[in-house]
Amino acid sequence: MQKPSLELKGSSFTLSVLHINHFDLEKVAAELDSKLAIAPQFFIGAPLVVNLSSIIDPDYNLAALKDLLISRQLVIVGITGAITEVATQAKDLGLAQIKSGKQAKAQPQMPKTTKIVKQNVRSGQQIYAKNSDLIVVGTVGNGAELIADGSIHVYGSLRGKAMAGAAGDKHAVIIAKTIDAELVSIAGQYWLTENIQANSTTKSGCIRLDGESLTIEALPL
Repeated sequence: MQKPSLELKGSSFTLSVLHINHFDLEKVAAELDSKLAIAPQFFIGAPLVVNLSSIIDPDYNLAALKDLLISRQLVIVGITGAITEVATQAKDLGLAQIKSGKQAKAQPQMPKTTKIVKQNVRSGQQIYAKNSDLIVVGTVGNGAELIADGSIHVYGSLRGKAMAGAAGDKHAVIIAKTIDAELVSIAGQYWLTENIQANSTTKSGCIRLDGESLTIEALPL
């Protein structure tokens, strides 16, 4: 039997959500550019849903926001949480309205695996563990990047960037024998070097989310 030329099937994909919390597009642009400069791989080329639940102005210029995001090479697949007037604009702009809530939360999570790297990760290298935890047995140099949808473990010095929970897992952690990182991030919340130094009295540690803020705990590694 000949296979049909198209098929419509249900599926589940991980989408990052960009929350717009201010009506001033100049302010949004400035903060967005700052985040992109630090970790562009969080956004560029990845499908995004824009959460507009904080926008209550019926005259909000959604078209201008769309143009702003596109100009930063962001891929906008739809919106969520918009009031009726803004949702109407979205329809006219060809943006889908993504439903969230109990139904979305009930979707099954993909099983996690573990990616193991037994070597030093040098400057300019990027390692991504999709739907996985990431274990690195070695040193992560300045300018190197670790990205994992799950947790990140470094059995050596972490001097570059480590971004765990990249798909939104707030239970992910970053554990390292020595933490001298340029940036650490869990589910989009991040610390730079100065934040790490201000909040840490230890070299070995576990970085995790406590509510919406990062925290670090000493570990006897």
